[in-house]
Amino acid sequence: MKPTTAEELAHRAQELQLVGAAHLGEAWQELGGHNVPIEKLGAVLVRRELLTGYQLERLLKGERTGFFFGKAKLLYQIGAGSFARVFRAINVEDGSILAVKVLRSRFSADAEKCRAFRREGEMGRLLRHPHIVAIEDVGQEGNTTYITMEFLEGQTLRELVRIRGAVDLPRALDLILQMVSGLEYAHRRGVTHRDLKASNVLVSSTGQAKLVDFGLAGVDAESGDRHLDRTEQPRTVDYAALEKLSGMKDDSLRSDIYFLGTIAYLTLSGKPALAESRDRLVRSDPHRFTAVAPLATVASDLPRDVADVVGRMMQIDPLERWQTAADVRRAFEPLAAKYAAGGAGPQMAGRESGEFPSPSAMSAERAATKGTIMVVETSQKAQEALRGFFTKLGYRVLVTENPDRALVRFSTTPPPADCLMMSTQSLGEAAVNAFNRLSSDPFFAAVPAILLTSPKQKSFSARAKCDDLRKVLETPIRTAEMTKLLAAIVKR
Repeated sequence: MKPTTAEELAHRAQELQLVGAAHLGEAWQELGGHNVPIEKLGAVLVRRELLTGYQLERLLKGERTGFFFGKAKLLYQIGAGSFARVFRAINVEDGSILAVKVLRSRFSADAEKCRAFRREGEMGRLLRHPHIVAIEDVGQEGNTTYITMEFLEGQTLRELVRIRGAVDLPRALDLILQMVSGLEYAHRRGVTHRDLKASNVLVSSTGQAKLVDFGLAGVDAESGDRHLDRTEQPRTVDYAALEKLSGMKDDSLRSDIYFLGTIAYLTLSGKPALAESRDRLVRSDPHRFTAVAPLATVASDLPRDVADVVGRMMQIDPLERWQTAADVRRAFEPLAAKYAAGGAGPQMAGRESGEFPSPSAMSAERAATKGTIMVVETSQKAQEALRGFFTKLGYRVLVTENPDRALVRFSTTPPPADCLMMSTQSLGEAAVNAFNRLSSDPFFAAVPAILLTSPKQKSFSARAKCDDLRKVLETPIRTAEMTKLLAAIVKR
């Protein structure tokens, strides 16, 4: 039954152990009593971070489950796939942050899917490597199966490349070697991935790459797929199509190498090797593999030896590929040394650096500029305009579209930028809320920030919590005004 009064909402939140009595008492005190609309109590609980928006939404719908999975209390959804959703969660025992992958409810009655999900999760628990996301727990709450895993602050490699384009050569080779290292470790223990793609690679805010979802391709495989039979290893339609084309069934180890090659291709060129589609017929079309443009053609500024190594990873004939992940590692190691930062040579001129430089590279780059500004903006046109404006002022510019993700980035040491700038013109309330968290959360006390508003958004400007380091600026941006403001709040 849905709660209809503030009293009922408070009782439900306390009953489900989402909010303690003491914190509820403080919320009632702020509201001046219990006789308030249910929406007002909900807003106060969220603002005080006693509930998340996800938790409040479920409570208002009358839900009693889906808040806790084992030791994890779900906070909010951070990702979704065809068969599972992923949530950020907190360990109720020690306060650590976790990620929880929850099998979608439509598969709960499918015993085979549930068994496969649990089996592959248990397999993943055996893998402990710096470049593989660690699985901590596999279990079931009611009819729902879940996997609890290490939470990585950052984004997927696919998101990184979509936002930033091709990663600079030294950084790209470093990321590729990290992925190869994780894959080699898994292969040595008899575990293949069977669903390697850029969205299954996480890159932390400190530049660490980790493979995720080992073995979960079996859960995502449709039982009616004409390419699969029950005697074969479960794998995605992409793997099945490649192996059918090459005449090598269940060739998961070398198939992993091929698809790791497509990830390397994307990282180095900023463009996907294979035509992207959700249509299974398109993905199973052999032409999709035979039509791949050579990396040397797509990214003509890349050194030929780098393109050749990736090209060999992506040979259609498995016998022509590198035969093991160790072979791939041995091929990339001298290239990483040869093209290390500072030694890439003139062919790298003009290529933009990756979003996650190493701390030493970040320090060197900041020394050569006035500093780094992270811009939070969803409009591509506005992104480019702001990037050009701040670059002309002598600043390095990072761009992201998600204000919450920007705050996560600034929770790391060292911070990714010297100043955070958020625009309400495209983000609206989300920008104001994130901006105000900087002042209310002691963890962000030293983060300079600018909230960019328009003259028509006076209400946003009025609600912004400003102080010595946090300021509001209205558009249009004037060079002299911005220069003065940055000089005042950015202390290097």
